[in-house]
Amino acid sequence: MTHTPASSALSRFRVLDLSRVRAGPTCVKQLADFGADVIKIESPPGLDANESMGGPRNGPDFQNLHRNKRSMTLNLKLPEGRDVFARLVRTADVVVENYRPDVKYRLGVDYESLKAINPRIVLASISGFGQDGPYVARPGFDQIAQGMSGLMSVTGRPGEGPMRTGAAIADVSAGLYAALGILTALLEREVSGQGQWVQSSLLMSGIALLDFQAARYLMDGEVPPQVGNDHPTSIPTSAYTTADGYINVAASGEGMWIRLCKAIGRPEILERAEFKGGDNRAKNRKALNEELNEALSARKSEEWISELNAAGVPCGPIYTMDQVFADPQVQHLRAAAKVKHPKLGDIRVVNQAVGLSRTPATMVSATPEIGEHTDEVLGEAGYSAAEIAALRNCKAI
Repeated sequence: MTHTPASSALSRFRVLDLSRVRAGPTCVKQLADFGADVIKIESPPGLDANESMGGPRNGPDFQNLHRNKRSMTLNLKLPEGRDVFARLVRTADVVVENYRPDVKYRLGVDYESLKAINPRIVLASISGFGQDGPYVARPGFDQIAQGMSGLMSVTGRPGEGPMRTGAAIADVSAGLYAALGILTALLEREVSGQGQWVQSSLLMSGIALLDFQAARYLMDGEVPPQVGNDHPTSIPTSAYTTADGYINVAASGEGMWIRLCKAIGRPEILERAEFKGGDNRAKNRKALNEELNEALSARKSEEWISELNAAGVPCGPIYTMDQVFADPQVQHLRAAAKVKHPKLGDIRVVNQAVGLSRTPATMVSATPEIGEHTDEVLGEAGYSAAEIAALRNCKAI
């Protein structure tokens, strides 16, 4: 079979995917879901000591990250394998890799080498700490970047030590920023006719995610502390106790604050001097949260969510994962997408988060078996059956 695009939006582009684990595959997933012809290039089984880092091939993580792609095997450590890759680069638009920065030069997949083959190529390199600098040789992992970016210093309850977030947000954000960079480079190429080198890192992505927290330090020299479930500056915004659990309430604006106090039957709180104005409420957050917890603990979560939303006070439940996908709005948004796997049958993966009105992303194919499309891709590149057999015989594929 030939490539079946998941959308027409990016179907004119071909992407050579050398990435693995999470950050790179997250980047490439964005392109594949919108129709790019993504060729996942993997080492022949047994050659890569770290090939299991992405988890079991039929496991949920791997299946979620690698849908809508084709797979071929290629041994880039052999000159024959590098020759094949060079031929593929001639007609490709994008190469994505997340090797340690020095590895790409040894394999000949650095930007200058690729540019010499195809001046229109866009190379996206995702690393832990950047492509140069004092930490260039360090291996990068999500939790390491969470710590070094400052994310863990502002996550968790005061006095309980640093806390990682419950998802690999440095990995995922590095992948998303790389995808944004690729699309920007492809748009610019329409003007210049030239490709370029796109770079993202887990460290920079983690810092970028801190957003206003980082800006507080850069602008005012303020080092943000841990504040648990509270918003760092806009109070009351936190998780509050109800009769049967917790709910989130975000009522930091003056109008919302007034509506909240009236809705919970505590209008007298509005007259207390220590709670007048956003600065005072943030300063006296402990006392304010105690008042709100006492009031909200009188009724069940579902009752409060209904009543507070009706009053124009932003609030919501705090779900476990099963509750997330049972929620009617989540189902309406089609957050889970079905795809048919030849061995696993019908499975569900996390749907593309971005909606397009005319050319939306779809799930046309499950994660391929390793090397499933090797012969097909090589045939498209002009290799004869005899040449493919020779490549297989010398262990290049």
